[in-house]
Amino acid sequence: MNGRHYEIRFSQQALDTLAELPGRHAAQITRKIERLQFGLAGDVKALHNAEHGFRLRMGDYRVLFDVLGDQIMIQKIGNRREIYD
Repeated sequence: MNGRHYEIRFSQQALDTLAELPGRHAAQITRKIERLQFGLAGDVKALHNAEHGFRLRMGDYRVLFDVLGDQIMIQKIGNRREIYD
């Protein structure tokens, strides 16, 4: 962990996608996202030449997000085959 604390915010698109996912997957993704508030730990990778700055990997799902000061803005959630389109 990097020692910073972040406020987690969601775009409407991310919230809509999360609501459409099966309950088990949505719960797992939500838990992983909540852990980000304590630092960028886990399977987080900085993205280069991409629309969003970072991705969090969970099996076949990806969470794309940006870090804006002390906030993490969750932009997109989706299957790895479709999220980068």
